[in-house]
Amino acid sequence: MEILTNRFLRYVAFETTSNSESESVPSTKEQMDFALVLAGELKAIGLQEVEVDENGYVMATLPKNTEKQTPTIGFIAHMDTSPDVSGKNVQPKVINNYDGNDIILDPDENIVLSPTLFPELKQYIHQDLIVTNGKTLLGADDKAGIAEIITAMEYLVQHTEIEHGKIRIAFTPDEEIGRGAHKFDVAKFSADWAYTMDGGQIGELEYENFNAAEAAIIIHGTNVHPGYAKGKMVNSLHAAQKFTTLLPTDETPEKTSGYEGFYHLTNINGTVEKTMLHYIIRDHDFAKFEKRKEVLQNCVNAIAKEIGDQNISIEIRDQYRNMHEKIEPDMHIIHLAENAMKAVGVEPVIKPIRGGTDGAQLSFMGLPCPNIFAGGHNFHGKHEFISIQSMQKAVEVIIEICKQTKFY
Repeated sequence: MEILTNRFLRYVAFETTSNSESESVPSTKEQMDFALVLAGELKAIGLQEVEVDENGYVMATLPKNTEKQTPTIGFIAHMDTSPDVSGKNVQPKVINNYDGNDIILDPDENIVLSPTLFPELKQYIHQDLIVTNGKTLLGADDKAGIAEIITAMEYLVQHTEIEHGKIRIAFTPDEEIGRGAHKFDVAKFSADWAYTMDGGQIGELEYENFNAAEAAIIIHGTNVHPGYAKGKMVNSLHAAQKFTTLLPTDETPEKTSGYEGFYHLTNINGTVEKTMLHYIIRDHDFAKFEKRKEVLQNCVNAIAKEIGDQNISIEIRDQYRNMHEKIEPDMHIIHLAENAMKAVGVEPVIKPIRGGTDGAQLSFMGLPCPNIFAGGHNFHGKHEFISIQSMQKAVEVIIEICKQTKFY
């Protein structure tokens, strides 16, 4: 576990925050820098066909070492971290033999990782945790996945007695801003199926995810001196405030779970003259997903009746689809992952992803790609943490999948 832990700690030190405002691919130079480092490490451990393309996608091959006819499988993780919380100057702490009590992350700001707020911590008593210093995210999403894949590949290179087919790996940029698969070359990757190592707690196995879209609403107002505004002023902030009240108040992320969809206001910025709102729309059921987009348009129409059609607009852009319909015809790849988990003492936890992964888009691009746990919790925030033992189990699952694939 020491090699895996040290590898992960090295990786999180790289700042790889993606930037949705950037038009470049990858969206930040730091991701390309990290890609080149990873490529060098892949060559050093003995993988072949290692390359980094002009868009920052890293691919490599572990050749088959068996005469049996085997499929080519893949493992994928993403290099970027969420722009929601700083990923710069990450300084993780290792908590050995966690005792079940509060962990003080930042005493100056009184930022505490507490089982009172995060009861899942109780699952990890006597395990070794990696946490943040309370000032940044950790980056387990998804540098844990990268560390696990590389550690598993290194193990297979060193243990040639383990028979396996051809294995392809890839590391992608910009997953956190929804672009991770946009320039992924499925034909070049040339795998029969793959797994993203991008899930949460130990045991997670996911092949259903949200249908996803984002919406940008722009409201224009008219500003005049407030002392003389009666009958003249149109306050775009007030219109935006009313817009938010037209949506169902119990269909937000903090009030939904499981298969329940939501509307999520991620940003609002404005003045009297102009206000912009940004929403993301999520639902597992495609018909309900389409209905949600219709509801947003109806809310725009309602505000337009008050301030004029010319003063409000909406642009809705689809982001990704639920991979379930693409995985269902190939359920053997789920059964393979289940069997691999059980073989190494991990109980599979099959549940829908309340989010999306590169695998969702890749599945629609012809590469069936369910999602396996990487072991972390509380992604995208200062309370992010991961169990070293969970990471080790993820490595074992990858190796076991490679061993069992020869039977498929």
